[in-house]
Amino acid sequence: MTQRAIQLLKFTAKLAVTVALLSWVFSRIDFAQLVEVVKTAHWRFLWGAWILTLVVFWLLAVKMRLIMKKLGCFTDTYTIFAVSMITSLYGMVLPGLVDNSVKWYMLKQRTGKGSNVFTSMVYNQFTTMVVMFITGLAALIVVNPGGTWRLPLVCSVIIVVVIMLCLLLLHETAASKVAGVFRFLLRPFPQAVQDVVSKIIKELSIFRTAPRSFHLAQLALAFVTSTVLAPIIYLFAAKAARIDASIGILVCQCAFISILGQLPVSIADLGVREATIVGSLAIYNVDASSALLMSMIIFSNRILMALIGAAYLLFWRMPKTPGSS
Repeated sequence: MTQRAIQLLKFTAKLAVTVALLSWVFSRIDFAQLVEVVKTAHWRFLWGAWILTLVVFWLLAVKMRLIMKKLGCFTDTYTIFAVSMITSLYGMVLPGLVDNSVKWYMLKQRTGKGSNVFTSMVYNQFTTMVVMFITGLAALIVVNPGGTWRLPLVCSVIIVVVIMLCLLLLHETAASKVAGVFRFLLRPFPQAVQDVVSKIIKELSIFRTAPRSFHLAQLALAFVTSTVLAPIIYLFAAKAARIDASIGILVCQCAFISILGQLPVSIADLGVREATIVGSLAIYNVDASSALLMSMIIFSNRILMALIGAAYLLFWRMPKTPGSS
């Protein structure tokens, strides 16, 4: 099977998952009620969600610049921000096929250091995902939708394990053993998955020599963007849809939708985001129409980023460093 056929098969599978999830969501929607919800929405909160999304993307560009600088890849925050916008556009047009590759290629063109750019992207994504995962579990402990002791206990154990694994990855001797454990656990998975995880662990080893202050700064930026600002975007979306939701459930939604969004299971997070928001808010007796509107408002952030990316693609020429290819 050719590479093109494999990519087409993956896209078809993602399209099927997206359609299935959206079908489930829309089966729960009263469209007459949805029209009424749209009419009575507080649309002024949409501006807050859009502005805060731009702030988050800018801070993420700052975070990426600091990581790249550590590896000798020098570029400015504005360039990384512009590349992120263009990546958002490709993610909408050709979801899951070329978006991350485009980001890597453009930054490689800017710096001339493809391997270092890839390592920077891996570390950037790793730190953000770790923070999101831990805060999402912590929010689940606080919210405790089941009302029993089991869920908080399981979440607490997972948090401790994740923190310990992250600390061990920074230790030279322990890291090799942790890598061996990962390889053992991944044996049932396809060889392609095993190769990707092995490559990520190898790339992350470069950061073992970095000072503790560097890692703390990266975790702090990840915390501010993913745990503080991103849930506020969800709060603006909820307010626009006239939903009164606790910050705890919004943190959970934001964290797990972002994590699931990294998995190649749907197109532009469509279906995953809607099913998660509609399903989780149903526990708190929020009608599906309002929850769907909240999801649509959050999705509008991606459309905004894609439109800005289109403008950059049309009118902006990325500067190159001398000697870059």
